[in-house]
Amino acid sequence: MSGGGGKRKKPHEEHEEHVNHERWLVSYADMLTLLFVLFVVLYSMSDVNMKKFAQLASGLSSGFGAQSVAFQGQTGPMDGSGNSAEIVQIDPGANPGDGKAGNSNLTAQQKEAVKAAMAAEDRKKASQNAEAATKEAENLKKIENKISDALAAQKLLGSVQFTIDRRGLVVTILTNEVVFAGNRADLQPGGKKILDAIAPSLVKLPNNIEVDGNTNQLKAKTTFYPSGWELSAARASTTVRYLGNHGIAKNRMSAVGFSDTKPLINPSDPRSITMNRRVDIVVLTTLSADQAALLPAAAGADNKLHPGQTSAAAKSAQQAETQADNNSEANNTNPTQD
Repeated sequence: MSGGGGKRKKPHEEHEEHVNHERWLVSYADMLTLLFVLFVVLYSMSDVNMKKFAQLASGLSSGFGAQSVAFQGQTGPMDGSGNSAEIVQIDPGANPGDGKAGNSNLTAQQKEAVKAAMAAEDRKKASQNAEAATKEAENLKKIENKISDALAAQKLLGSVQFTIDRRGLVVTILTNEVVFAGNRADLQPGGKKILDAIAPSLVKLPNNIEVDGNTNQLKAKTTFYPSGWELSAARASTTVRYLGNHGIAKNRMSAVGFSDTKPLINPSDPRSITMNRRVDIVVLTTLSADQAALLPAAAGADNKLHPGQTSAAAKSAQQAETQADNNSEANNTNPTQD
């Protein structure tokens, strides 16, 4: 019997597991990468194109209401290339919220240039306003001529006088005939005839119409009108209603009462009893307030109370004036020789 003559196999020896002692390098490399990225970002932030920054700041300032932003150039060690970079400082005198640029850093020459530009702009605007006022005065004069033509055709030209003031053309019914009875707001036949002649000339105008009611100095003695204020307003309203019946649009008209605060003639004059109880029909100007302020000067002598002038009379006067100017120019061109 063999004693298990085969050799007994030895169990396989387990190999010892290899330990990686360099794994820390992975974490270290990650940390270095992050630090590198951080420094790249910091570098890019320090390398600023100051010219583009100035343009950006100016654009943002304009967007928030400022006309411009004042900058002052200096130098500083912010350029990553080693050169001195320009530092842009915003003028603290400039408020980006009020639309006004600061000028504390402007040179004297720049300030003078700004003043000259503003003065030129003011002169241009003044010239435009004067031109507009002159043209408007001519248009109002034409309206006056047209109304005068209609009144002359009815032999009523002497019943009305005109004025051009900053409000526009004022048509004053000035007649010895009674327009309104005492303490009454009813139009008398004489007043109706005058309005009948005036109204057609106002229908197609683009201007609005204001009717001013006036009373004389006598105290109102009636149950319906306790004072001159109510009476004058009622007279203006009566006139507006009468003009409306002639085709003038209601939305173009307004009525105003002035009581006895705007007498046409001195209250001590006996004629004032009749003539101060009147209405003024105002053809309102379409100009702006600045332009309208120049109307009286542009109207010349017509800014005073004056009789109406028909178109024919106006044309004749213009021809005479033109002829006089031509004669004067001829005399200046060909002076008399000794």
